[in-house]
Amino acid sequence: MPIRKLPEAPPSVHILGPTVFLLALGVGMGESFMWPRLVVVFGPEIRWLFLIGVTLQAVVMLEMSRYAMATGESIFTGAARVFKPLMWFFFLTAIGVYIWPGHMSAGAGAFEELTGVPWQVTGTIALVAVAVVFTLARVIYDLLEKVLGVLIGCLVIGTAVIASMVGSLDALGDTILGMFHFGYFPDEIQTAAWFPVVVGSIAFAGPSGMQQMWYTLHLRESGAAMGAHIPKLTGLAHTKDVDIAAMPERGFMFDTEDPAEMEKWKGWRKWVTFDAFALFWGVTMLVTISFTVMAMAAAEESAAVRERLLAGDRDAALPAMADAFSSAGWAGLGSVFLGFISLIGLNATLGLFDSFSRGQADMVFNNVKGAKKIGMARLYGAFLWGVVIFGIIIVNWGPADGPTAVLDILAFLSTFAMGAYCVTLLLVNNRILPKKIRPGIVPNVVIGLGALFYLGMLFYSMIKFGVTDMG
Repeated sequence: MPIRKLPEAPPSVHILGPTVFLLALGVGMGESFMWPRLVVVFGPEIRWLFLIGVTLQAVVMLEMSRYAMATGESIFTGAARVFKPLMWFFFLTAIGVYIWPGHMSAGAGAFEELTGVPWQVTGTIALVAVAVVFTLARVIYDLLEKVLGVLIGCLVIGTAVIASMVGSLDALGDTILGMFHFGYFPDEIQTAAWFPVVVGSIAFAGPSGMQQMWYTLHLRESGAAMGAHIPKLTGLAHTKDVDIAAMPERGFMFDTEDPAEMEKWKGWRKWVTFDAFALFWGVTMLVTISFTVMAMAAAEESAAVRERLLAGDRDAALPAMADAFSSAGWAGLGSVFLGFISLIGLNATLGLFDSFSRGQADMVFNNVKGAKKIGMARLYGAFLWGVVIFGIIIVNWGPADGPTAVLDILAFLSTFAMGAYCVTLLLVNNRILPKKIRPGIVPNVVIGLGALFYLGMLFYSMIKFGVTDMG
């Protein structure tokens, strides 16, 4: 790769940045719905599995950033450099996983509980609104970072306030202690009804599916490290303002033999480590603690919640929890809870559709002959409107079971993609990067165990229990 200077790293302590995308994607249905549901059924002791899942994701985030920050290229381009069919595997996997509007439909389902407006109507309006906003944006990353920052802030503060109103200090203590109850695995989990759901929930602890891979695109777009040498993506309405030739055909590398450059590299690693553990890990944990305290309050108020979940009535979980919150606090508290679920659905859809379109456009732009003449912005716009139109079709004429069925599809396919990207990460970081900036033995072992876990548990669920329903 051509050698260019590595920019000076900013102070490691910061608030906004590319992590906000992972928070928007990661603090979703897993944290607000799947894990509280497990806590209601099995108790707060089950949260030790969440601790392992989200910590593994923080390490994955650090290692995903390594290649992107050293080259300015996405992990997809790195995969293509190792073995091009590997990259096309993720291209097809993204289509299989993320064309489904699972988060939006779940959020719209909560909005229907709140207002009575059919979830298909809300979902359709929201999908069109997302596409229009991204089409009109002058610089998509800058707009999305600010919007998601505000939404995440509302979510963190709002859920903490509700948890403090309906919960107790004892529930908070049990929630925190539950994270260290290593080995707790009640017999009821080892059944066809719950084992796949637990595996899917661990995969949904933090960003699931290909969201970590898309994080490399957001790092580049934010100008992190060598990403500073790559132009930013504009909305479809501003393609005439863009110099199509400005997007380079390949990334860049800094001089790893220069001690001054290596010092700057260490600064960038500190910056992204703060992103991974203080912002991503810390904020995700704070939100899920709030939701767990709320779930425990719901279970205390209404034993029917647990009974209905054990009976397999998953669609009843959200309204039952909302009813319990109303009983525990004041009448409007249940509505506020459903409002937050809707907000999470919008958060995740904004991040997912942008990231899906960005990732697909990146792969086509760099690997399809003639695509560079079309330009990155037009490719992005084509994928964005394509996924929105498909989403509208699914929302209105898709699975009859509605939001829950769409979420189940996401959970199964996401777990498969996560095992695959752990293998890809090991290959890219250890085969392409210069030796001085390759990962050490500890992160390599952790990523290897992640691959074994995601793929192993997925296939175990299919072989042992014959089920793929992980939502």
